[in-house]
Amino acid sequence: MLMAYDLTQLISSFYIKTYPGLTKIQRVEWNNRGISTIHAIFVSALSLYFVFWSDLFSDRQLANLVVFRSSALSTFGLGVSVGYFLSDLGMILWLYPSLGGIEYVIHHSFSGIAVAYSMFTGEAQLYTYMILISEVTTPEINMRWYLHTAGMKRSGAYLINGVVIFFVWLIARVLLFGYMFYHVYLHYNQVIKMHTFGYVLVFGVPSVLATMNLMWFGKIIKGLVKTLAKRQ
Repeated sequence: MLMAYDLTQLISSFYIKTYPGLTKIQRVEWNNRGISTIHAIFVSALSLYFVFWSDLFSDRQLANLVVFRSSALSTFGLGVSVGYFLSDLGMILWLYPSLGGIEYVIHHSFSGIAVAYSMFTGEAQLYTYMILISEVTTPEINMRWYLHTAGMKRSGAYLINGVVIFFVWLIARVLLFGYMFYHVYLHYNQVIKMHTFGYVLVFGVPSVLATMNLMWFGKIIKGLVKTLAKRQ
């Protein structure tokens, strides 16, 4: 994580003209968002692979229950995410509230606990990866912040990025959560066999995150409408 932070700082110093003029806290957030973007690209790609292309969690596999399946690669991927959530949560708390308010603390805490449990026990890794697909929205959210900080809020790139955020958020953080709960419903006879703590996490964490996603989605819609209205 520190290497990615330093790399983001180095690249930004050379290629981003506005970077040297940022305040100290803005440069910290700029570099921190670079790390989150790298993590998001990695984990969302891995999540899409496991959920939609890999046979590991396929219903065609009858070796054992889907809620207890795991592999060396799936466990490694979750380990990367645990490391990211812990390090980013540490940064948020250290510079609180400059890098994010209480909603970010709640999001990272619940996510970190759920991912860590799934990594250490091997339980519900499919559902963990379903939720981690939502990280596909992170690069767009970070790009919005970068454009705004660079003084490009009125640019075409800012508008296009806002439209992309709307559609990607709708799919990955609203509709996909509905699909996840539907999958749990269809496989409830397996979910009920998990340990109590894991069972609670399968229902509790996605419910909390889904509620937060809907709240943020409302803000995204308002922001997009406001931006479009200014251009008319």
